[in-house]
Amino acid sequence: MDGLAAIVAEDAPMTVRQVFYRAVAAGIVGKTEGEYKETVVRLLGSMRRSGRIPFGAIADNTRWMRKPRTWSSLDEALRRTAEVYRRALWDLQECYVEVWLEKDALAGVLYEVTEAWDCPLMVTRGYPSLTFLHSAAETIAAVAKPTLIYYFGDHDPSGVHIPKKVEAELRAFAPEADISFERVAVTEEQILVWGLPMRPTKRSDSRAKSFVGDSVEVDAIPPAILRNLVADVIERHVDRAQLMITQVAEEEERAILERLARREVA
Repeated sequence: MDGLAAIVAEDAPMTVRQVFYRAVAAGIVGKTEGEYKETVVRLLGSMRRSGRIPFGAIADNTRWMRKPRTWSSLDEALRRTAEVYRRALWDLQECYVEVWLEKDALAGVLYEVTEAWDCPLMVTRGYPSLTFLHSAAETIAAVAKPTLIYYFGDHDPSGVHIPKKVEAELRAFAPEADISFERVAVTEEQILVWGLPMRPTKRSDSRAKSFVGDSVEVDAIPPAILRNLVADVIERHVDRAQLMITQVAEEEERAILERLARREVA
């Protein structure tokens, strides 16, 4: 348990799968599904129940509640609006950036980065539906500025094909849009340089015939490195002068909202 607790303490929030891969790399458990389910999943559950690690340290974005946002009073609504008000960061930027992610479970790991930069995090959950892709393309077309899309997914037969499908459909649904598309992870170079743990490729996958070698899940990339990759692709497109203008306007407008909440403005 000490080894798993140390891994979680270092890189939280993490998915259970990420903890497993880190434990494999550290020699704490073997690289088998049995060790994953019977050791890592079981022990992480026990440690959360006992308070050894906080529940929030393990990310799970696959289950969530749907409920409209409501308030107990107008005063509460005004106070809350003042607290959370943010100006749209990309309005004054010369381009628009989206981060696309294959794994729903990893959304909680990356969201703290994309949220900080007001950047959409688009989760495909494997192959995305045409409805999802069409809606995304409509947003890109409406933005009417160069759009940079950065994709994070598995290195396996389907994982390599999904971003190709996503890019093709977005271009088809938004033919006039200026779209740049880049697969950031997992790449063959990352597998070699970082020594990422591999697993046998599922030959039952219809695309396995053209895929060479073993597979690597995006979960195998340590959370800190994964978050740094996301931050890097976003920050490279942020004009700092325009960002400062946005931040100043945001502060001034939040102050107005705070005065409204205190009933200082008629």
